[in-house]
Amino acid sequence: MSSPSIYDFEALSIDGKPAHLSTQRGKVLLIVNTASACGFTPQFSGLEALWRKYRDQGLVIVGFPSNEFGAQDPGSNDEISSFCELNYGVSFPMMAKVQVNGADAHPLWQWLKAQAPGLLGSKAVKWNFTKFLVGRDGQVRKRYAPTDTPESLEQDIVEALKA
Repeated sequence: MSSPSIYDFEALSIDGKPAHLSTQRGKVLLIVNTASACGFTPQFSGLEALWRKYRDQGLVIVGFPSNEFGAQDPGSNDEISSFCELNYGVSFPMMAKVQVNGADAHPLWQWLKAQAPGLLGSKAVKWNFTKFLVGRDGQVRKRYAPTDTPESLEQDIVEALKA
């Protein structure tokens, strides 16, 4: 059996519908854990700009709200969706709120962290707006810290799109 890829996972979209990542086969994915009330929340603007610039070339940005860090996304999925759309014009896919760490972490996040450990080999996601770049082959190419701005990822995204 082949090793797992991103296409083996599914999640719930922010409106509660099943979202099978296999539908994104052959695309470059940027997976981000998001929060509506975080110091990094303005990164939504940069993420949206990348999505608009590169989606026709095969980039898909997928946001996963999480309330794990400082309880910075306490709202319902509907409230989160409205906030992102109204304040940042977010049109890229947003998923339902998930856990990214611990025993109840979403299986996708367990896999992402195992594929691309953080600094000093730590697996845990440390804060909101940790990002994972997944290549067209469905494998993780790189993990980024919350402090890495969307703009700073652009060159890696372009390389992944060309691969």
